[in-house]
Amino acid sequence: MAEFELQRDAMGRLVHVAGDGTRTEGVNPVRAFPLSSPEKGIALVSREGRELEWIASLDELKEANRRLLEEFLLQREFLPEIVRIEGIEGVSAPNLWRVETDRGATSFRLKSEDDIRRIEQSMVIVSSESGVNFLIRNITDLDRHSRRLLARFLS
Repeated sequence: MAEFELQRDAMGRLVHVAGDGTRTEGVNPVRAFPLSSPEKGIALVSREGRELEWIASLDELKEANRRLLEEFLLQREFLPEIVRIEGIEGVSAPNLWRVETDRGATSFRLKSEDDIRRIEQSMVIVSSESGVNFLIRNITDLDRHSRRLLARFLS
């Protein structure tokens, strides 16, 4: 395990402090597998695009570094998870979706069927007209009504 520390600067940016004391400000964590294995394979990359650290698993980090990295990622990544599809107005796109997410109820407009993408066999990303991505982690976890509505768009 590499020895390094993570800090936040006064502007809220992530700072990497290497074992030799070298400070790099404005570090960006990049997940290799953000949906299928979000806690594994994270690169810490400088503003210039140089990899500073490779983190095979969040479990290998000191607790303070892990907490700070998880907090930073949560603030930066916004991917509400659809847990139920209440209704879809319109037979073909564009149409209005009314959904329940892990962050509450919302509605969004789907511009095209191409904005629904399978990531894995049962994992789907739905991109709204306004650019917000919604995750369906596992289609089989949706209730029957939601699966039936979604099936119209998946072939």
